Amino acid sequence: MNMRPDPLRLRDGVARSMSVARPAAPAPMPVAAAPLHDARVLTQGGVQARIALDGQVYALRITRAGKLILTK
Repeated sequence: MNMRPDPLRLRDGVARSMSVARPAAPAPMPVAAAPLHDARVLTQGGVQARIALDGQVYALRITRAGKLILTK
């Protein structure tokens, strides 16, 4: 005979579900819908480019390790 308590039952004897309702995650954006820009073209073969957005200027930099850094 199994003497261990049922993990789905509380002290009041009422069965509880272990599942929790979660909101559905938004569908990922299709890859083809987003424009693709080559960072080396944006930097014109260099390592830095300036990008303007709503009157703000950002700096895009390619590191020696080949990573991108975007700063304000």
